[in-house]
Amino acid sequence: MKRKWLALVVSFLLVAFLSGSAIAKDKVVVYTSLETNEIDKYREAYLKDLPDLEIHVIRLSTGELGARMLAERANPQADLIWGWAVTNLEDFVLKGMLEPYKPKGVEKLEKRFVNPQFNYVGIDMYIAAFCVNTKVMKEKGLPMPKGWNDLLNPKFKGLIAMPNPAASGTGFLQISSILQMYGAKEGKEDGWEFLKKLDKNMGEYIKSGSRPATRTAAGEFAVGASFDFVVAEQKKQGFPVEFVFPIEGAGYEIEANGLLKGAKNVAAAKKFLDWAISENAMKEYSKFKYGVTLPGIPTRPDLPKLSEIKLYPMDFAWQTKNRDDILKKWETLFLK
Repeated sequence: MKRKWLALVVSFLLVAFLSGSAIAKDKVVVYTSLETNEIDKYREAYLKDLPDLEIHVIRLSTGELGARMLAERANPQADLIWGWAVTNLEDFVLKGMLEPYKPKGVEKLEKRFVNPQFNYVGIDMYIAAFCVNTKVMKEKGLPMPKGWNDLLNPKFKGLIAMPNPAASGTGFLQISSILQMYGAKEGKEDGWEFLKKLDKNMGEYIKSGSRPATRTAAGEFAVGASFDFVVAEQKKQGFPVEFVFPIEGAGYEIEANGLLKGAKNVAAAKKFLDWAISENAMKEYSKFKYGVTLPGIPTRPDLPKLSEIKLYPMDFAWQTKNRDDILKKWETLFLK
């Protein structure tokens, strides 16, 4: 009887152990600056495709994410970066904070979006755009702007919102594109003089790349300097807004992923990074972004055709090298 009872207990414990093992999941901690509404949609895909992972996604603005990574440098609390601006990632490559990793399927991506040493891999592109509230424009009797220079019109005083570049990647690409247009790479100060003039009409600098558009759509401003798909979302929801891509040339940024050096959950992080460039992931990105780095994935139909937009040829290496100096000067001039 004792033997039967012992065998039963052992069998029970074995089943319990195996059941526990079957449901145990590998944990991975992800830092991202992707917009919250994007993450909500992407979550459905990664939970379906990665059922063996316990995925903790922590969303921070661009500036906050960088500050946290630096603060945790000696003891990283995340395993990877997902969807962060290449301009920022380049800086962290120089700081030695990213571990090279060649995710599965990377050879299918456009090479220009992949770091040669695989310190990061690009996934998508977003483009700076104005969100223009046509109702507010009509009520105020304002002329439809075609580009940055039109926003210097005194009639726009207090009616413009723009991302704070120290906190937002979108804000940084906007001011860095302006500086490059006005010859900052050649040492000219004309771009800063332009930004001083623009500041006279500024209603608010906001610590977000999307909120200038959402608050403009709500009628708080006439023009919100933001980025493409956020404006598309406001139009889709029925707000009285229109796209304007600066006629001088629209700045753009590449978002990318990278494995953090010192990650505690390396195997799980690599699984997530593999998924993050998969066809399923790219199809989800394309519902929000202008373009993705995997060829053959169509972009959303409610965005203007890329061929219709004048893109400014961004110099990401220059931006990365000069980022700290640019932000320090911007804060000195405009955060009073």
